[in-house]
Order: sequence, then structure tokens, then C-alpha cells
Amino acid sequence: MHAIRIEAHGGPETMRWTELPDPVPGPGEVLVRVGAAGVNYMDVGVRSRPWHGWTLPLVPGVEGAGYVVALGAGVTGPVVGQRVAWFYHPGSYAELVAVPADALVEVPDEVPDEVAGGLLMQGLTANHLTTETYPVAPGSTAVVHAAAGGVGRLLTQLVKARGGRVIGLVSRPEKAAVAAEAGADHVLVHSGAGFEQEVHELTGGRGADVVYDGGGAETFRSSQLALRPHGVHAYYGPFMGVPTLRPTDLPHSILLSYPVVHHHVATREALVRRSGEVFDLVRRGQLVQRVTGRYPLAEAARAHADLESRRTTGKLVLLP
Repeated sequence: MHAIRIEAHGGPETMRWTELPDPVPGPGEVLVRVGAAGVNYMDVGVRSRPWHGWTLPLVPGVEGAGYVVALGAGVTGPVVGQRVAWFYHPGSYAELVAVPADALVEVPDEVPDEVAGGLLMQGLTANHLTTETYPVAPGSTAVVHAAAGGVGRLLTQLVKARGGRVIGLVSRPEKAAVAAEAGADHVLVHSGAGFEQEVHELTGGRGADVVYDGGGAETFRSSQLALRPHGVHAYYGPFMGVPTLRPTDLPHSILLSYPVVHHHVATREALVRRSGEVFDLVRRGQLVQRVTGRYPLAEAARAHADLESRRTTGKLVLLP
């Protein structure tokens, strides 16, 4: 098989199209032929610098969808030919991948490969943020960073589906229409900090109930200042930089959360249930995964360069 392999950390140029032995599924594993693999900022972080749990050389990528081609010993769930997706499994930038059977979920017939392959990392993240991190309810006001991006568009749609109002942030004027199309009630163009005053104006001086912040250290303070007292700053952007602070640096009475999506799907039962929720939203048309970039797997470096340029909107996927 072929895969994208990285032998040294650095820029997109470190990603090599490499021929490797076909993986053999071990006990409890399933061999899957990849139909589509999602591109995430986590992949950029793993490529560019050392990261916990990853060692060189490595094959990046943590999500995808495809077709079962072989079963390892002891596997009784999936069957050969079944279409499956996975939420987190390193090595997804490949033509074939061996995945633990417990990490796989069945893909509904109505969901295409390219949507399923790039849905679960961001879809489960958005589901986590709008349920357990801050349960959005009718009348809630949410500020969504990068509202034209992959997670941002899904967050916007889920907030609206649950009766909330969205103030979307985008980095460039041309992205405003994308955020509005996803359902944002107001769109602010900001490339960094300084948006808190406008948020307070749009909320009658009250502040937002929650800020979903994947923007990194640059926007950290403004996100907190945009909140009402007891509002929630949901900071899920560690790959964009992690600021340091003392508790007394926080605006009075706000709540700071560092959501980790693995806690949303900590068990097999939770993974199946939460993935089912996301797929059901897609089937009902309440959640639309907008695939805007389709790249041959061999051109993964180009996908990374485009993602890092911030010129992209929506979801990028690799097609073997």
C-alpha cells in the first residue's frame, strides 16, 4: 500500500508519499480500505512538532471512513464489506489501516464516504461543546470562533438546532457569507483579539453565555472579556497555542473549560451513541458537513499548506 510518511518534524514538505507493507490486523483489529480521510489541525500539530503519543517516523491522520477487508482474531462485530468510520486512530493518511474494532462505527447509507471520512473528529467535538461543555438551550448566545471553518460551521449549526443565537467570528470578509450560510445571526470580521466590545453591544451589554474558542492564545483574553458573569469559555485550541495564566487573571466569575472530546466518547457505548447522534443530525439535514477541499492522498502536503494559509473554509478530505 501507499501512505503519507513523516520522518522529521517540519513543514508540509516533510510529508512523503511512501510505499509501505500492507498492515495485518492483529487480535481485535479490523483492516479497512480507506475511502476518505479527514484533514485536521491536529494533523498539522503532529507534523510540525513533537506531540504526546506520537513518535517518528509516523503516518499522520486520525479519522476516516472506508470498507472492511479483513478481520483479526476475535473480532465478531464488523463484517467484510461493511462501511465504517473511526473517530481517532493514528495513521489514517494511508490506503489501508488496521483499526481496533471497538473504535469503528457503522456509516449510514445516506452519508457519503467523503462526508463520513471527515465528520467524526469535528462533529463529535461540536456535539461535545454544545451538550456537556455548555448545554445550549433556546435563548443561549454563543460566540463561535472561525465560524466559516470546519468545526465552526458545525458548531453554528448545532447551536441553531438547539434554539441558540450565534455571533460568528471570521478572519476575512470573504468568509462572512460562509458563516451566515451556516446560520450565524451576526458575523464579525476579526483576525485576532478586540471583538469583545462588539459582542457586548450585540447582547445589550450582558455578554455571551459561551465562547467556543479554537483561535489560540491570541484570542484567549478577548474571548473571556466577551462573556457574561458565569459564562463559559470553552477553549479547544491547544494546537494553536496555550497561554499561561493565574486564576486571578480571569475576569470575575467566568468559567474556563478545556474540553477534550475523548471524554465525550470515553466508552464504546458512548462512542456509538454520540456518533449516532451526529449521523442522525446529518440525515435530518440539521448538520451539513461542507466538504470544500478534495485532494488525492498523495497530495496531502498541499492540503496542509492550504489549511495553514487560512484561505480554506469547510472541511478538507484526502481521497486515496
